[in-house]
Amino acid sequence: MAEFAHSLKNIRNIGIIAHIDAGKTTTTERILYYTGRTHRLGNVDEGTTVTDWMTQERERGITITSAAVTCFWRDCQINIVDTPGHIDFTAEVQRSLRVLDGGVVVFDGTAGVEPQSETVWRQAKAFKVPLVAFVNKMDKLGADFVYAVGTIRERLKANPVPIQWPIGVESDFRGVVDLLAWEAVIWDDELGQKPRRTEVPEFVAEKAREARKKALEAIVETDDDLMMRYLEGEDIPVEDLRGALRRATISGRIQPVLCGSALRNKGVQPLLDVVVDLLPSPLEVPPIKGRNPKKDRIEERGADPDGPLAALVFKITTDSYAGRLGYFRVYSGKIKRGNVYMNPTKNVRERIPRLLRMFADHREEVDVLRAGDIGATVGLKQTFTGDTLSAMHAPIVLESIRFPEPVISVAIEPKTLADQDRLNEALERLSEEDPTFRVQQDEATGQMVIAGMGELHLDILVDRMLREFNVQANVGKRRVAYKETVTKTEWADIEFNRMLGGKLQYARVVLEVRPADENNENRFVNALQPDTLPEEYAAAIENGVMDSLESGFLAGYPLVGLVIRLVDAKMDPNSSSPIAFEAAAVQALRKAVESADPVLLEPVMDLEVVVPEGFVGEVMGDLNARGAGIQKMDMRPSGGKAVRAYAPLSQLFGYATDLRSATQGRGTFTMEFHHYAPVDSRQMDAILYGA
Repeated sequence: MAEFAHSLKNIRNIGIIAHIDAGKTTTTERILYYTGRTHRLGNVDEGTTVTDWMTQERERGITITSAAVTCFWRDCQINIVDTPGHIDFTAEVQRSLRVLDGGVVVFDGTAGVEPQSETVWRQAKAFKVPLVAFVNKMDKLGADFVYAVGTIRERLKANPVPIQWPIGVESDFRGVVDLLAWEAVIWDDELGQKPRRTEVPEFVAEKAREARKKALEAIVETDDDLMMRYLEGEDIPVEDLRGALRRATISGRIQPVLCGSALRNKGVQPLLDVVVDLLPSPLEVPPIKGRNPKKDRIEERGADPDGPLAALVFKITTDSYAGRLGYFRVYSGKIKRGNVYMNPTKNVRERIPRLLRMFADHREEVDVLRAGDIGATVGLKQTFTGDTLSAMHAPIVLESIRFPEPVISVAIEPKTLADQDRLNEALERLSEEDPTFRVQQDEATGQMVIAGMGELHLDILVDRMLREFNVQANVGKRRVAYKETVTKTEWADIEFNRMLGGKLQYARVVLEVRPADENNENRFVNALQPDTLPEEYAAAIENGVMDSLESGFLAGYPLVGLVIRLVDAKMDPNSSSPIAFEAAAVQALRKAVESADPVLLEPVMDLEVVVPEGFVGEVMGDLNARGAGIQKMDMRPSGGKAVRAYAPLSQLFGYATDLRSATQGRGTFTMEFHHYAPVDSRQMDAILYGA
């Protein structure tokens, strides 16, 4: 155990997360270069990055899939996951955060916190992932370190503590002050390989000294012993300060803030030092919890390579050479090539023919992966995203990953009969990879409908079908993924009494339907007195109700936000059957919903539009015409204003083109799903009846 404990102590599983265009991928590329994994600097604009390896990523200059990379720094093994910033690919961020022990959140020095920064920060906090902030692009016109840190404090309700101070701003940015060690780190050479440590320059010393005082106060506040020594005037050693800061970072009380310019090769080595010094090893995070299906109880598994295996599969991809690749994180025990393990989620066995340590789309084969490792395997037959792999003698089901519902859909059909089989294969493979991609048959038209998280998400998926699977298909117009719900409480009493298959079938079901108080999840409540109905009949009623919720009664959209109570039921010992109760339940649900003033719900997006000041009036007028509710407006250090609004998704198709036209190509926007809201009656008539 000793040798593995030592190696576990030196493992860091981290994610690079951020808003789109904040510089995550560039930061990751520089990390790979300085750790010796690459020998040339990848560039997003030139399409030469390691982690953005998909054709679509290189063409568009964005990250679409999370890429796993292993590198080494100061005797530590760092497993990095570079995640997408575009909200359409939020599933990639969620499933990565689920298996990481720490995160580096990259912010644009001119913009600070942006909408998707808020989302990824919120997701990371939900998974209790300790975070370090890196304010990037400090060489950019309008960069403002103080502003960026202020937005982290105000918008994220966080406790950011700068442990560096920039030397120079915009084009004069050339280094940082290490506030704890009180020395300057200067990058003179173009590749930034040899940072020079020297005395703090006089012109920045006053502000840096003030920042150092605030940093020390924030750190000692988290440690009673250090606080006493500090108040007594003791000069506290850097090692003691770092130890306290590490504990505060891991507990989430402090988020250390660094700065730099990844594109100009400044600030990356100190960031690597902070990953090693302040972010936790697998030994320092709480044990993973899961349910033992044999004993039906919750158990814990610590990061012990000698314990029973517990590994979570967090991603499935299709590889053109290897086939289906399953990415997993080993929490406990070890996984060996050639062994057979249990998937207790599905109660099936899986053999591991090959084990891979990943380097984006490259890989190296290994014989064993231990607790704390992130790796991949080929050949998993029945294991998918969110499933657990465990030891045969000690099964455990780890908590799965929940993903948001799609908000946009399109109809798709093959151009020729020969394309039909390829389309079916492509849809099956892509839905295995991406839990937010849904495929279903439109009952009214018989068309195949695919749904996703946004326009870009569907564009990428259709593009992949064309290129990877050679599918020629016609794609329909984009449609909003509406939902249906009820606005008041109603009940229905249905007596089913009919001949089916030459036999009389009888059942009586009384259901109450009411709106849910909090979220859009549906709940079925069996309120019958004990012994009123056999269990199989009650189960048939629940099955009938829950299946019917998939397709509503207004326009066939899913029903959400309902509490359905089984209030009463009656059976006949001679003629009742599960089929009769299921049919009665479906009819009762329909009648109750139709009486409960059903409405359509539409996705409302959280929209941020950044425009030069001269165009604000025109943009605001256009947003109002689209039914948007303006939330607030902020000035940006680089000039211009950021307008924040909630707007219906149905009014935002093609908005990118309209915004460019209205702002001479200078306006940008980002949006993400925020909530579902009722459609007004006039628009509802137009959707339902084409009025």
